[in-house]
Formats: sequence, C-alpha cells, structure tokens
Amino acid sequence: MSCRCDKKDRTENCVCDILRQIVEAQRDTVDHECQIGCEQSIQDLLGDSSAPNNLDTVPVLLYCGCEPFKGFGVYNNSSRTVVASYYFRVKSVDSDCCAVLELLRDPQESQQNFTDPTRQKTANLQTTGICITVDLDCFCHVTCLPAVNACGF
Repeated sequence: MSCRCDKKDRTENCVCDILRQIVEAQRDTVDHECQIGCEQSIQDLLGDSSAPNNLDTVPVLLYCGCEPFKGFGVYNNSSRTVVASYYFRVKSVDSDCCAVLELLRDPQESQQNFTDPTRQKTANLQTTGICITVDLDCFCHVTCLPAVNACGF
C-alpha cells in the first residue's frame, strides 16, 4: 500500500492514514473499552466509575518525539538534592499551552535519576513540591497512568 495515494481522504502522514483505516475497521467489530488510559483515569478521578473517591491525581508520562520526557528539580532541603522523574501531576495549563507540572516520585525510591520510565517505581507516586514549566507544543504523546492519591491528604 502506498502512503501517498491520490485519494481524497489521505493525509501527508501514512501512519495516520493507516491508523484511521484500522479504527474504521475496528468500529465494525465488538467495541472494547480501554482498561488503562486517559479517559478511564479521568473517569476514576471524578468518581464516574467504581474506583474509590479519594483519588486526586492522574499521573502522566509525556513524550518529545519518540523519547519519554524526564523532568529534573531540586528538593528544598539543606542538601538541595537534585532528582528526576518521568511522571508528573498537571498543576495548571494556561491559554498559551504552557503547563506547570509537578514531579511525582515514590517516597521509598532511593535512586535520584533513571535511565528510562520502566526503571522508576510507580506503585506509590506522591507529589514532591518540585514544579517545572513546559511548553505543551513540544510534546507529541501522553500516557496516563491510573488515577492515584498522590497528595497524601
């Protein structure tokens, strides 16, 4: 199949074209809801499902191109320890698509930096108080983890 067909419903992105065709074909079959994903995590956070209502955060993993985005920050303590995280809590998004993200980390995690997101513990993600500002136009992919109680209220 050629990516640059002259058909009217083709774009300049052959991956997009193929994925659209797959979606259309799948619509004709049984619809399977995602068990994990942004929509489900938001529903869980809002209490629209059977999840507990003490959830306060949808942890996100962002991608720049094909690489997962890793944020760095410094704890406000006497040692000023620099730490990294691939997982974030969205604090705010302004009208220019700039977002304030708070680094999420497992408090039991002793490693300060990780080589990839699969190396970072995610079972007990908590807020760190470390926030960074990012331009959301720089990201092309977001993965949502299941909603959690990260603020420890």
